[in-house]
Amino acid sequence: MACKISNSMFLCLGPSQRPIRSQTIAIHSSTASICHLKWDNLLVKGINHRKGIIPLRRNKVIQAVAVPVRPSSADSAEYRKQLAETYGFRQIGEPLPDNVTLKDVIDTLPRKVFEIDDVKAWTSVLISVTSYALGIFMISKAPWYLLPLAWAWTGTAVTGFFVIGHDCAHKSFSKNKLLEDIVGTLAFLPLIYPYEPWRFKHDRHHAKTNMLSEDTAWHPVWEKEFETSPFLRKAIMFGYGPFRPWMSIAHWLIWHFDLNKFRPNEVKRVKISLACVFAFMAIGWPLIIYKTGIMGWIKFWLMPWLGYHFWMSTFTMVHHTAPHIPFKHSDEWNAAQAQLNGTVHCDYPRWIEVLCHDINVHIPHHVSSRIPSYNLRAAHKSIQENWGPYLNEATWNWRLMKTIMTVCHVYDREQNYIGFDELAPNEASPITFLKRVMPDYA
Repeated sequence: MACKISNSMFLCLGPSQRPIRSQTIAIHSSTASICHLKWDNLLVKGINHRKGIIPLRRNKVIQAVAVPVRPSSADSAEYRKQLAETYGFRQIGEPLPDNVTLKDVIDTLPRKVFEIDDVKAWTSVLISVTSYALGIFMISKAPWYLLPLAWAWTGTAVTGFFVIGHDCAHKSFSKNKLLEDIVGTLAFLPLIYPYEPWRFKHDRHHAKTNMLSEDTAWHPVWEKEFETSPFLRKAIMFGYGPFRPWMSIAHWLIWHFDLNKFRPNEVKRVKISLACVFAFMAIGWPLIIYKTGIMGWIKFWLMPWLGYHFWMSTFTMVHHTAPHIPFKHSDEWNAAQAQLNGTVHCDYPRWIEVLCHDINVHIPHHVSSRIPSYNLRAAHKSIQENWGPYLNEATWNWRLMKTIMTVCHVYDREQNYIGFDELAPNEASPITFLKRVMPDYA
C-alpha cells in the first residue's frame, strides 16, 4: 500500500511500528492490503502484510503498515464488508446496542430448541462410536501412504466423543444427571481428558466469554508476559503462531491436573475424574502396547489424539478470535455482546460437521448452553432471523486461519490485538514464516 503525502493529517506506521503523522493525503492501494480512512482521524486499518520505509517528506511515496484497528465507523456496512473480505469472514456483524441483554436474545428462541430428545442424543453416541470404530479399522488396513487420511478421519471421529461429553457437562444430553456424568466421563476417557476439571473450567468460559483474565479459553497475550524473557517470548511466538493448532495440549496440561486451580467444593469430583483418567492410562495404554507394540500405540492412539487436538485448538480459536472481536475488562464487559457479537459461526465441510455434532454452530451454544447439539441449527436459524445483522459468520478457509495466527497475538486496548512482528520484528521469524507460506485464499 503506497500513500502520497500532501496537506492533511495521516497516521502511518514505520519500521519501528510507531505512529508518524504528516500532511494531506492521496492514496494508491495495492492488492496486498485494504486501506480504510476516516477523515476525523485518518487511521490506516487492515492486516499487516508489508513493512516499509516512511520518509517524512512532502509528495513522497511511502509504504505503510496496515494494522487491525477497529474504527469508529464500524457500523458502516461497506467497511464491514471490506473487513470481512480481508479477514476471511462471510459476514462481520454490526455492533450490538448496549441496551440489548442476553435475556432479550434468549427470549426470541423457540422453546423446542431447549428440549432434550433421548433418541437424538443416543444417535449421536452411535455416530461417534461407529465412525471411530471405522477409523480404527482404516488405520489397521491402510498402507503407510494412506495413514494420514485414516488418522484425519479417526481424529475427527474422536472429537465427536468430546462433543458428547461437552453436552453432558452442560446438562443438555439427558434428564438423568447421574447418567450424564457417567457418559461424559466415559466419552472423555479416550482423550485422557478429566471430565469434571474440564466442566468446571468450561463453565467459567461461558460465564466470562471474552473477558480479559477471567476467560479460561483463548485470550490475548499480555504485553508484560511477552516481555518477560527472550526464551518465553520465543515460546509464546511459536505457541500462538505455528503451533497454535495444537496449543490445546498445553491448555489441557495446565488447567486440568492442578488441584490448586479448583475451589474446595470442587476438589472431590476433580479427584474422581483424575483417577478415571489415570486408570485408563495405566490399563489402556499397556494393553495397546502389549497387542500392537509402541508403534501401534503411536499409530492407533497418539496420531488420532493429535488430530483431535488439531480440531480442539482450531474450533476454539475460530469461535472467539478475530482482529475485530475485543476482549474486555470486567467493568466494560457486556454478556450479550460477548456471547452474540463476540462468537463466530463457522461452516466446515459437511462430514466434519456430522462427526463433530454441529459444535461449530456456536453462537446459539453461547447464547444458551442448555441447547443440545442436535438443536443448534434450528436455534441458529432463529437467531439469524431475529439478530442476523449482528452475527459474525465464516466458512473455514486459509485466510481466516492466517489472520488469526499472524495478527491476533498481544492485547491492545485500542486495536484489540498487536502482532508479535510489530512488537519484536527482529525476533518474529515464526510469524513472518507463516505470512510467507500460508495460503491467502478464502
